[in-house]
Amino acid sequence: MRIAIDGMGGDHAPEAVVAGAAEAASDWPDLELIVVGQAERVQPLVERHPGLRFRPATQVIAMDEHPAQAVRGKTDSSMSVCARMCKQGEAAAWVSAGNSGAIMAAALFLQGRIRGVERPALGSVVPTTGGQAYFLDVGANVDSRPEFLVQFAHMGSVYARELMQRAQPRVGLLANGEEDSKGDELTREVNARLRRNGTGLNFVGNIEPKEVFEGKADVVVADGFLGNVAIKMAEATADFLFRNLREEIPSTVTGKIGGALIRPGVRRIRSRVDWREFGGAPLLGIDGVAVVAHGRSDARAFRNAIRVAREAVQVRLVDKIREAVAR
Repeated sequence: MRIAIDGMGGDHAPEAVVAGAAEAASDWPDLELIVVGQAERVQPLVERHPGLRFRPATQVIAMDEHPAQAVRGKTDSSMSVCARMCKQGEAAAWVSAGNSGAIMAAALFLQGRIRGVERPALGSVVPTTGGQAYFLDVGANVDSRPEFLVQFAHMGSVYARELMQRAQPRVGLLANGEEDSKGDELTREVNARLRRNGTGLNFVGNIEPKEVFEGKADVVVADGFLGNVAIKMAEATADFLFRNLREEIPSTVTGKIGGALIRPGVRRIRSRVDWREFGGAPLLGIDGVAVVAHGRSDARAFRNAIRVAREAVQVRLVDKIREAVAR
């Protein structure tokens, strides 16, 4: 399986990208990984790892550039080259931790949408008491219409079934209360549509933010603005708590002794909530596999983002979403 890797995307590119790709190539020998980027920066790193290949790209899309304008103006950017490789059948998937808006634009312009999909969505795996849930949209669409969220529910359900092994994924709509009457106008309309036309979905109704982590739903649906704020707040809260634990526990002798005793348990908890272990998520609705990794991704996160791309290809995620939308 051939996967294209954007070697220029992310805060720690290209070093962390190449290191993560090297880990993935070692872990999954069936992968042929092609790292795309500027020759002077990326090629020397790639040549240190026999399991990787290099593909040149002369341009880079920066994090602060306008996504659509950058993709149209920089046709030889590392993102565009990756997306074009997938469109032309040279790669089965591509992965990037760059400007998420530009990743969306490159995927849309060069790969296109699945027929019938109104808007692609970006999801994120979040930890719950009983395991994990899939949360979407987390930023691909900051302005959404009711029909978008209904499709997000269907596509998220396919993701949970195929990649998270949920036989009948429970779908919840994020709101400020469990009652169907709660939420803004958009939330109330989406709830009504899912109640009325949610054929094939196991819709459990509105869920509150606290219930996301309690595991009340396998798929949590929200508009992109609310979803992006919620997921960033959750990540920041986890980082804040663990940072304070590291600073406060060793501040006294008793704290140091107690810290040594609880350290294994804290590490297990940290691994469950560590976004690096989730890697990234495919853009659902794109006619091909395009995985968006976190902008702060280190080598471990890139390795896991590549794992997600590999699994999405293996389970034929795009074909399954196409079938769900057609129904």
